[in-house]
Amino acid sequence: MKVELENVKPMDIEKRSFEIITSELGDVQLVPGTELIVKRCIHTSADFDYAQNLKFSEGAVQHALDAIKNGACIVTDTQMAKAGINKKALARYGGEVYCFMSDEDVAQNAKKNGTTRATASMDKAAGLSKPLIFAVGNAPTALVRLYELIEDGFLKPELIIGVPVGFVNVVQSKELIMKAPVPYIVAQGRKGGSNIAACIVNALLYMINNSRD
Repeated sequence: MKVELENVKPMDIEKRSFEIITSELGDVQLVPGTELIVKRCIHTSADFDYAQNLKFSEGAVQHALDAIKNGACIVTDTQMAKAGINKKALARYGGEVYCFMSDEDVAQNAKKNGTTRATASMDKAAGLSKPLIFAVGNAPTALVRLYELIEDGFLKPELIIGVPVGFVNVVQSKELIMKAPVPYIVAQGRKGGSNIAACIVNALLYMINNSRD
């Protein structure tokens, strides 16, 4: 059986993918200024639900772009998300990517306090004296702890990307972040993941400079 394939050069595959995404979105109206982020999430996941479930606080995208240009660092809750973020692009502006989940002191504090490592890693991140963007794609407990740290006045992130995936406390943790007095990009509902968290960070980076080197 012969399969008919599109004749697309390797360097043009991403461009063609975005053309297909734009075409299939049709008349769907995206919030101005968020289009690239939404389309990148669809490109990463092949899931058009992100056109509806991605929620942005007012001015969140521009605030995040300014923060990155001013040296903001990224804190993630998985090594997978850290691996997926374009660290070289972020380093152009003086930023770094952190994931504390595998740190021995985080494991010890989680055991001592009876919490998840994700909770303990957010506590550790709160001690950084740098502007921070949090990209959470796995652990709802990380979002819950961020909310508590913000409410208690210990933390004021430049942006929270709240896209953990799953079934237990995922929806509730995202709703908490949408109530917090900080900029956010949240995938409402159960969908998300470390790949989506990294994708959103990269989309922001490419909005500043589309070079991938």
